Amino acid sequence: MSSIIDPRTGEALTTTDVSNDGQANADRPPVRPEDVIIDLNAGNIQQVLEASMQVPVLMNCWEPSSEACKQLMPVLEKLALEYGGAFLLGKLDTHANPEIARQLGVSSVPDIKLISQGGLVDSLQGALPEQKVREWLNRYFPAPEDAPPTPEEQAEAALDAGDPAGAREIYQSLVSQYPEHYAYQVSLARTLVAEGRREEARSLLDNLPPEERDAPPARGVRASIEFGDQALSSEEIAALGDRTDSEAQYQRALRQVADGQYEAGLDALLTLMKQDRAYNDDAARKTLLQVFDALGADHPLTVAYRRKLFALLY
Repeated sequence: MSSIIDPRTGEALTTTDVSNDGQANADRPPVRPEDVIIDLNAGNIQQVLEASMQVPVLMNCWEPSSEACKQLMPVLEKLALEYGGAFLLGKLDTHANPEIARQLGVSSVPDIKLISQGGLVDSLQGALPEQKVREWLNRYFPAPEDAPPTPEEQAEAALDAGDPAGAREIYQSLVSQYPEHYAYQVSLARTLVAEGRREEARSLLDNLPPEERDAPPARGVRASIEFGDQALSSEEIAALGDRTDSEAQYQRALRQVADGQYEAGLDALLTLMKQDRAYNDDAARKTLLQVFDALGADHPLTVAYRRKLFALLY
């Protein structure tokens, strides 16, 4: 059992019961904002540092005039409650407390500092999206079991459920909030491809900075666009009838990939490789590699089919 001490009063704020397996007691009452969120100033900063001997302190250095700070603050307040007292959130207005900010080495805001046992453990700069802040926090604290899905998780669930328009709306909102977090623009392009809006997706990717445009995630989405450009329409595929020649097999596989039926398409391409490696200058193998690029190196299908391709080649 460990008490979280209120640095303003020196009294216990909350009590976290820990079972033998290290998990927090699920029956404890919910943490209130006043339990874990505090405004910092010269009068209580020393008490906060002393409190960090008992519970880590997440110090958010911010300025009221900063839009980035205004964007990040509600995210941190939300997370402080979700993590249920695993840390205190201290909010330091650097404009009102310039001397403290100078002593802490704050050069730009927002600047988040994780303090434990009176010392700096880690820091995070910039108005990062909620998911990135969660990933950072999870290096040091167990993730809340009942945390609501992040916007990114909601978007991916919508895509998996066959609702690319719903996923697109979520990513459009994230792009609006975080215009310099280019991963959201790549994800937005992916949803546009799923909707069949390939030219919009291509334009979005073309306007990324060169280092982002040429990175694997964007290359993968561009490969998906190319599949859609190259594949025959569903009507043209139907017109192939019962043909089983290499061209017909390849076109069916390409259509499957363009439609997101990756496993079926990969199977068909691998079969074509076995039957007719020379078809169209080794087109089946080259397309397999393009699909791997589109899915990403860590995707389970990429991992599985790379092994199959390797076994076939060697």
